[in-house]
Amino acid sequence: MYHLPETPFSHPLRLAVLISGGGTTLDNFVARIAARTLPAEIVLVIASRSDCGGVDKARRHGLDTRVVSRQAHTSTATFSDEIFALCREARVDLVLLGGFLCLLQIPDDYLGRVMNIHPALIPAFCGAGYFGEKVHRAVHARGVKVTGCTVHFADNQYDHGPVIVQRTVPVYGADSPADIAHRVFEEECQAYPEAVNLYASARLKIIDGRVWIEGEGSTHSPAETA
Repeated sequence: MYHLPETPFSHPLRLAVLISGGGTTLDNFVARIAARTLPAEIVLVIASRSDCGGVDKARRHGLDTRVVSRQAHTSTATFSDEIFALCREARVDLVLLGGFLCLLQIPDDYLGRVMNIHPALIPAFCGAGYFGEKVHRAVHARGVKVTGCTVHFADNQYDHGPVIVQRTVPVYGADSPADIAHRVFEEECQAYPEAVNLYASARLKIIDGRVWIEGEGSTHSPAETA
């Protein structure tokens, strides 16, 4: 069962950001918080590798940064247990996966409290093996005319769970995968904070596996109009 807030948070949302790479998504959140367009604070950064560029970046930002090595764990369960124990210790309200490449086993008390962003329009170009530049190469090779990004609640499968926000971008014939990646990332920088703000304001509900945003479109929920 997903646990979503029923009333807006009265304090800045306490965020944990999980990273495996360069920390560009982390940078975006730091900038949004500094600009006061996101009522939150990053209380914890967890990296799955000590050698990823985001570790030094997080420390330069003065953030509490921990490394929980996936290679040091023999199972997804023990790896996830260590991560969520740190989140509980830091009293984290919401966990944000920012280029985090490891599968997590999300405990019951954090279902609905973990978000992920994927650089394509789920369910296209997603799942195990689809991450980073590989996604944009696949989009380029397939010749689709539209791609984008998806923010969703994470569950125990790669790129799965109820979709919160999607944004689209065009794909042009002359585009390279790098061109596509740049255009998609610009939308990611808007979509992820948007989803977090919706969460903080308690405007998200999950009904029959779908996310309903209060005040968007119909004034009735899918359950009420069924």
